[in-house]
Amino acid sequence: MDRNSVVAGADTPREGVEHPDHRVEFLLSPGDIQAVRFGISPGHELAHAVRVLLRPAQHPLQWGWLRAVRDRLPRESFRLLAVVVGDDGYLPDFFTTAPAWDMTPEIELSALRSAPLDPLRVDLGKMVIRSTGARRRALRDMQQQPERARAMIADAWSEMWDAALAPVWPQLDRLLRADIAVRSRVIATSGIREMAGGLHPKVTWGDGAVRVSLRRHSEVVDCHGSGLVLVPSVMSTWGCMVLTEPPAQPTLFYPARGVTAGWSRDAAEISGALGALLGPARAGILIGAGTSRTTSQVAQDAGIAVSTASHHLTVLRDAGLISSERDGARMLHLRTPLGEAMVGAAL
Repeated sequence: MDRNSVVAGADTPREGVEHPDHRVEFLLSPGDIQAVRFGISPGHELAHAVRVLLRPAQHPLQWGWLRAVRDRLPRESFRLLAVVVGDDGYLPDFFTTAPAWDMTPEIELSALRSAPLDPLRVDLGKMVIRSTGARRRALRDMQQQPERARAMIADAWSEMWDAALAPVWPQLDRLLRADIAVRSRVIATSGIREMAGGLHPKVTWGDGAVRVSLRRHSEVVDCHGSGLVLVPSVMSTWGCMVLTEPPAQPTLFYPARGVTAGWSRDAAEISGALGALLGPARAGILIGAGTSRTTSQVAQDAGIAVSTASHHLTVLRDAGLISSERDGARMLHLRTPLGEAMVGAAL
């Protein structure tokens, strides 16, 4: 099977008719369940940003972002990535690396620049047979000169990232991590079955398997020894995708929760929305609590006295929005899953 396959949630006729008997099953032994983890994929977000730009009418939740970026796109880089990514279906494996909790755009781009040439040529070949006309000719030319194609694609990736997603990456990353935090809490309180069942209407858990309804393909994937990676996405809000082909670790991409048409608003707008609820000082502290900080650091960042920062932190902690843990002589403060959800809801 192709490593990336669009599944449930198709919203246009060109994506085909879903067949009720088509599904991918990720088989998980008791040991594999312990290896279920979450990851983040900047490359997946960029690929689907390109697809949103190609078919904007189909993605109303991205219209706010579209209005902000459409006039600053690097046209040649966009055109090149549009050829490589396409507007639907199979996404070439080399375009993204293995999703991870600490994945950054810089790591993803570095992996693309050094992607092995033989698999890259194979992936381009898969795209050739899925395309026609000028796009097929362009992909065939890339396939015949894979080293040059890799450099061109990486340069276009970098330019498109800087123009289209870098300005909103803090908001996008916050939504992804808020989703993961909430779902991790569900695992801790209700178990993995409850969490998996809430990923998407077409995703279910039962009898030791995560099942994803597909439009056009069925496959059983034995996750023995590898587990399953779950990756939220902001840009692909219409459905799920899976990675199943070795050597990739079995992976399920799903729409992040809490994505609204205003998700790309900047920090000042978010602070204003939360400030109306919590007060400006506490809203600022909560927004800054995405990374662990000491009470003194919180006070310094907020421009307030340590005693005042301590009071605000106590209120936020009592409300379940901040957790505080001692690290030697220091007290470190970090948003809880509820705090993550609140910040995400303000987007």
